[in-house]
This record gives sequence, structure tokens and C-alpha cells, in this order.
Amino acid sequence: MLRAGFFLTTLALAQRPEPEQIRINAPDVRTSAAVVTAMLKLAGVTSRDTVYDLGSGDGRIVIAAAKEFGARGVGIEINPERVEEARSNAKKAGVEERVKFETADLFDADLRGATVVTLYLLPDLNLRLRPKLLKELKPGARVVSHAFGMGDWPPEKEELVEGSRIFLWRIPAK
Repeated sequence: MLRAGFFLTTLALAQRPEPEQIRINAPDVRTSAAVVTAMLKLAGVTSRDTVYDLGSGDGRIVIAAAKEFGARGVGIEINPERVEEARSNAKKAGVEERVKFETADLFDADLRGATVVTLYLLPDLNLRLRPKLLKELKPGARVVSHAFGMGDWPPEKEELVEGSRIFLWRIPAK
């Protein structure tokens, strides 16, 4: 009897569908140097900040935050090849001691250490990410997005740079 119960439980578990994997819809489009600098200026980045870039690609935003503003930075990128490229770029820029790059899904990343988060993600990702940002970031932390908003959350500021819109939000008190 015990064997039959074990077999039925094992069979039931084997037939249970896998949890649906959420696909991240984020094309690899690079941000120009002028837009990178404008995003960091819009956020008011200083040497006291830790800038997290979600979908960091080749690392250009985190590297610029360290090199131009003296900030620390963390890049979160799902593609391990891009993470290696970012690490190499940080070394070439002489900021490898101030930045780090992690291979991770941005929805699994721990954002609690960020004072600034930068994004260049499509609108559906921004909307799905918004609750995580509001939950994990401290009040006063800044979020800057290149090109896309956050639905019904109005930005504190918006600028046009090289034909691209950039948006700033500040995490409200809880």
C-alpha cells in the first residue's frame, strides 16, 4: 500500500505543469553617451550614490556613474556574455573597484542597496517592475527611465535628450 501511494504521489508530481516562465521582452538597444550622462544628471547622482542599472548590457551607465560622478554601481544583466563585456569595459575605464556586474534576472535581483535605479526597458517591463521598485527601494531613491514611462505613476521630471525622453521618479515615503 505504501508503494502504491508513493507511486501515485510521484506520478501526480510528474504530471503537474511547470510554472509559467515570464519572458523578459527587452531588446539589446544601447543608450548614447549623451543620454547616459543626462539620465545620471537628472537623477542628481553624486559620489554618495549606488546606481543599479537593470538590463545593464555592456555596462555603460554604471561605468559612467563611477567615472563621471564618483558613484558606486551595480549592473544586473541576464546575458552572461554581456556581463563579461561589462566587466572588461569597467577594467578599461579604471572603475572596476567601484562597480560590479551580476548575471541575474532583474526580477530576482535584490535592489535594496540602490539609491538610484536606471532603466531602458519596454513599457510592459517597467509596469511589471514598478511594484518591486516601490517595495525594495528606500524612500527618496530615484528611478530614471530612458524612453518609457510607468503607466499612471507620473514622473517628477521629464526631459528630451537627442530625441529621446528620459523620466525621473522618486520613491515616496511608505
